[in-house]
Amino acid sequence: MKDQRKAEEIAAERVQLLSPLLTEGLDPAKARELKYQLCLAHGISERTLRRYLETYHQKGFEGLKPQGKGRKPTETIAPELLEQAILLRREVPRRSIAQIIQILEWEGKANPGELKRSTLQEKLTERGYSTRQMRMYASTDIASRRFQKRHRNQLWQSDIKFGPYLPIGLKGSMKQVYLVTFIDDATRHVLHGAFYPTLDQMIVEDCFRMAIQKWGLPQGVFFDNGKQYRTKAMSRTCSKLGIRLLYARPYAAESKGYVKTSVM
Repeated sequence: MKDQRKAEEIAAERVQLLSPLLTEGLDPAKARELKYQLCLAHGISERTLRRYLETYHQKGFEGLKPQGKGRKPTETIAPELLEQAILLRREVPRRSIAQIIQILEWEGKANPGELKRSTLQEKLTERGYSTRQMRMYASTDIASRRFQKRHRNQLWQSDIKFGPYLPIGLKGSMKQVYLVTFIDDATRHVLHGAFYPTLDQMIVEDCFRMAIQKWGLPQGVFFDNGKQYRTKAMSRTCSKLGIRLLYARPYAAESKGYVKTSVM
């Protein structure tokens, strides 16, 4: 594929798709159920999923890069139409992509054939509303049990807090700073924390790098859906390093309470 960066982004997406199947000690029955859920959530065949998994075990991240000319550019969906699709999914989490498209067409919000199943599935997944994501975080209790780890470096969490105003702006003007922290889920130990003068993806990447340099690689990381965390760079980094990348269910701030209480 000519565009190396795009190839890496696609490979990262495939690694994150496979991540639930890469958990150590996964029994065969659970693996079969996860494969069924992944195929349903991502709109792919079991054969494709099996091929991705075999390729990853044989060649790792590099093996999942597309060959040849690569895939066509992803089609776009009007923001207001995507929001309507999200409302339909939130209303009935088990509602399929085909059913969502059909309802939107019946209500005259989308023209027949305007929405493609694969494109809508991809966009819902990006926003945290795939069938699998909705089912995984269906309740606070389930989310808490799912992410409460027993050993160090099994899972890290991170959050951003608004800091004080400091005289660091132009000519000593007051400027707000932002605190980024990473903690270990099992021990609640603060792995690294730092204040930054901007609020962009670079501050998370820098703090993450410093935490890794101090404590090594975690098995997984758990973030909220902030734009500083949900980036292509983070996806590529975690995929290359073999780190599972997990996101909180939208509008479920309570699932990130570990970080908020640890840095107060």
